[in-house]
Amino acid sequence: THDHEETHLKAIDYLNQSPSQPFFLSVGFFETHREFPVEHDINPNYCLPPAPLPDTPKTRQDMANYKAMAATLDDKVGQVLRALDDNDLRDNTLVIYTTDHGIAFPGMKCHLTDSGIGVSLIMQGLELFRGGQVVDAMVSHIDIFPTLCDLLNINPPDRLQGTSLMPLVYGEVEAVHEAVFAEVNYHAAYEPKRAVRTSRYKYIRRYDARQSPVLPNVDDGLSKDEWLAHGYAYRAPETEQLYDLIFDPNEANNLASEEKYADVLTEMRTQLNTWMQSTNDPLLVGDVSAPEGAIANDPDELSPTITPKPILKH
Repeated sequence: THDHEETHLKAIDYLNQSPSQPFFLSVGFFETHREFPVEHDINPNYCLPPAPLPDTPKTRQDMANYKAMAATLDDKVGQVLRALDDNDLRDNTLVIYTTDHGIAFPGMKCHLTDSGIGVSLIMQGLELFRGGQVVDAMVSHIDIFPTLCDLLNINPPDRLQGTSLMPLVYGEVEAVHEAVFAEVNYHAAYEPKRAVRTSRYKYIRRYDARQSPVLPNVDDGLSKDEWLAHGYAYRAPETEQLYDLIFDPNEANNLASEEKYADVLTEMRTQLNTWMQSTNDPLLVGDVSAPEGAIANDPDELSPTITPKPILKH
């Protein structure tokens, strides 16, 4: 058994040993990384693939396989939550469930469209976090740290860039951000890009001037095979992308070159540049250097499974 398959068991063992309080426990799961299981009872004919994928037999099968692994994840999370209940820890424990990016499908993971940066965020356990409240406000992972500080009456460190979400929890405000920001530097391969999202618009900018996708940053699988079979490897990425998320929620119609959106484009560019300046983004002066000793795939390769090489310069 691989270590990643036992993570939830180690967490349960920790909870069963009456941990000293307060405690912090981070439980990471391998699910739902690829490869997905292929032996299960989920009928692919009733598994609609998420946008931006086409609805084909291959993508439906891929989605069925994903759902099978998601069911395993759901079961493991449930086991950890039951351990909290069994040890009378649920009422004074805040459980935060989230993930780091979109699911491992083309156009999702490692992309800055909403299908790539939109993730789950469920907070449950303490009295304030019960009752099924849904908050539609835009939030970001960097908001979690200051939220915990606020909840615990701790002064947040000055270095934090996020905002407490407690005013949203209390229902005092409808929003805490006018915009949120996202980025990619390295995944399997170098692919520098940045994005800003408001409630209405999304602006994405690439900094690598590529004429083809960075395929090592797209996980191998049936859906990738489907795209590759229809010429995905020859579709040049656009340097700038602007989307109207009200009328184009799947971010398929790039408005960056349309004159009537020129003012919106300028505003979104300005917001992104201001953020990059305020955070001393290294892309403002050139390529982002990888940590010493890092390895990465060649962006021109087909798959992340090709043996990566040491990064000599970036």
